[in-house]
Amino acid sequence: MGRRKLKALVFSLLAHGSPEEIFRFSEEVPAYILIHYLFLALCHPDEQVRWNSVHCFGRIVPRLAEEDPEEARVVMRRFLWSLNDESGGIGWGCPEAMAEIMCYSPLLRDEYLHMLISYMRKDGKELHQDGNYLELPMLQRGLLWGVARLCQLHGEEMARKKIVDDVTPYLESTDPHVVALAIWTLGLLGCGDRIKKRGLLKNSTESIRLYRNGRFENVSLKKLLEETDTSS
Repeated sequence: MGRRKLKALVFSLLAHGSPEEIFRFSEEVPAYILIHYLFLALCHPDEQVRWNSVHCFGRIVPRLAEEDPEEARVVMRRFLWSLNDESGGIGWGCPEAMAEIMCYSPLLRDEYLHMLISYMRKDGKELHQDGNYLELPMLQRGLLWGVARLCQLHGEEMARKKIVDDVTPYLESTDPHVVALAIWTLGLLGCGDRIKKRGLLKNSTESIRLYRNGRFENVSLKKLLEETDTSS
């Protein structure tokens, strides 16, 4: 199959296929070819394509890490470069894909989780205060989604990383999506008290579209706050 037809097939599956179909197809195509198209899909205007791409990264790269760890590291370094100011790019979808990969690869989580966390931290005066803070709210959305996703699957490990103080300031964001994702993350960490102390949005019924648990949902900030009551 030619590259053009293969690309069309990949994007068609990402847009309309079930996760099972996509994952079966991923076993029939060389990883490096499929990964190339998945990077392109992270910037696609169709949200279904973007999120299915994130899911596919989470299936393909962990498998690659078992077969060829260095090739998997190349993929992770490409994400890091895309988020670097010097790359000339913006890095749309990179935090989400990195997180989904690390959810299923202990090796890559051990090696790269500190980098994902660093995107919540600013540079400090001390040598150990080496942050890579992401300024753009759209990237902050992806970052917090990725942190929340890791908290879903590896809550105890994430709690040991002492990230509560990193997440809490996002409650003050002017972007409602960032606030919503911060609430979700703190709830998963069992720290809903951080939200309540700030008296945030107790009666807010503004609806935010989030991708959680493999589907899109419209959820109010009030509902997210109520969820923290059951998880904290």
